[in-house]
Amino acid sequence: KDQKPAPLLALNKIDKVKKERLLELAKDLNARVPFAATFMISALNGYGVADLKRHLAAHVPPGPWHYPADEVSDAPLRLMASEITREKIYERLHEELPYHATVETTDWKEKKNGVRIEQTIYVARDSQKSIVLGKGGSMIKQLSMLSRKELSEILEKPVHLFLFVKVREGWEDDPERYREQGLEFPKE
Repeated sequence: KDQKPAPLLALNKIDKVKKERLLELAKDLNARVPFAATFMISALNGYGVADLKRHLAAHVPPGPWHYPADEVSDAPLRLMASEITREKIYERLHEELPYHATVETTDWKEKKNGVRIEQTIYVARDSQKSIVLGKGGSMIKQLSMLSRKELSEILEKPVHLFLFVKVREGWEDDPERYREQGLEFPKE
């Protein structure tokens, strides 16, 4: 019979806690639960992350490949492209615009000189639109450049990316937005 492996304990943000307190916490948690291993990491600066990855890689049971080795994602390309741009928005604007923007790939055309992609960034208010555009369009240009670069690497061809920003009040409460991503609309 397959035996369920013992859980691991990964304590993050160790750069924020005094060493004595951290050791005390780890000892207390290990007394409560029989962890197979304990890892103290700082995701921010990478300390201990390589050890955790090595442990996980060494203990993953072998299995069949579920996708071809050269396939980077099982998500549809249009959705993946939207997520890449949304990630760039979050990386650059998480202080000013936390989770208040979504991206929709509205057009995708294969051309002889690459792929032409149009995306619409939806925000809830005009003030958020100004943040995404940036002074003189500087932020939208930066977002476009970063997304285009990553998409070109993934698709292994030139990408011509066109970003548009629109205000759509209440987009977070639109069940259609969830269905487009293959998700269920959360019911209250």
